Amino acid sequence: MNRDYFRQVAKTTGTQVWVNNPSSSDLKLAIEAGAINGTTNPAYGSKLLKSEPDYMEPVIDSVINRVADDNQAADEIYQIISRRFMEGFLPLYESSKGQCGMVTMQDDPRRDEDPDMIIESTLRHAKVAPNYMAKIPVIESGIEAMVRLVEMDIPLCATEIFSIAQATAMCDAYVAASEKCGKTPPFYLTHITGIYDEEIQSQVAAQGIEIDADLLKMAGTYAMRKQYRVVKERGYPTIMLGGGARGPHHFTEWVGGDAHITINWSTFAELIDANPPIEDRIHATDPEDAIAELRDKIPDFRRAYDDDGLAPEEFASYAPLLRFRKNFTDGCDAVLGQIADRRKTAAGV
Repeated sequence: MNRDYFRQVAKTTGTQVWVNNPSSSDLKLAIEAGAINGTTNPAYGSKLLKSEPDYMEPVIDSVINRVADDNQAADEIYQIISRRFMEGFLPLYESSKGQCGMVTMQDDPRRDEDPDMIIESTLRHAKVAPNYMAKIPVIESGIEAMVRLVEMDIPLCATEIFSIAQATAMCDAYVAASEKCGKTPPFYLTHITGIYDEEIQSQVAAQGIEIDADLLKMAGTYAMRKQYRVVKERGYPTIMLGGGARGPHHFTEWVGGDAHITINWSTFAELIDANPPIEDRIHATDPEDAIAELRDKIPDFRRAYDDDGLAPEEFASYAPLLRFRKNFTDGCDAVLGQIADRRKTAAGV
């Protein structure tokens, strides 16, 4: 066990770690282990319903006692639990003068198609705490919203990126908006490696595609490393952020770059226990024959990997993104279901 693993990674390579959707105890442990920022998503409340029911139930009860609309109540609950998260990082935010200690919030995905609603929720959530960062999906409406938020100098985490085309479209939009208004808010560009791998593996199983399991395991990482190269070659003013990890390799394959990765505390613990060698993996040379086989056999790998694999109007319907979004809508529904149940209990029904 190496409790200094993440600090050693950061010191040796510059690669930083964030913590995703933590409980109160997990947040404390993650900060002690070296987490410099944090992420939430619309499923945060559902995660805490499982990990901290004794905390969540009073929060829900206090909100539904004064808020009649269930959707508004769900948003207020999200603000309360995110505020607690942000308060945990506030000392780091203040001591670093805003360079670290930020926490993202992301609205209910069922409102993502309307840029005005994205902006409205962003400005509402920005009041939760000073170390807030907006987390917005890279689809057409999200890009439009983020362009307008650059002008407001709102820190941005561009999320739900699974393809090179999404990454370059977002970076080009940020650069154009920044040059026009003169503002340069913090800008993080995600690549959701683990969820992408889940979707590709599901497609291979469903379609009976014959491909080596070890090669398939690397599909998201190959796309990520190309995205990293493109970002660096084009000089985009962003830091790549890994997300959606489903195993330790979704952290270790990022190590060595000017990149950050957000992971659940469970993955922190796996890596601390395993203490893997600290190696530069993000600059590894990927085998051309492996890339060619993935492109040939799996259309959604080609769409992710090729520069022009997706058109902007296809971003919102891309299969890996829809898989990721379902996790969020399921999480939102779990909180709404709990709200309804506790209203019935309070009414004696």
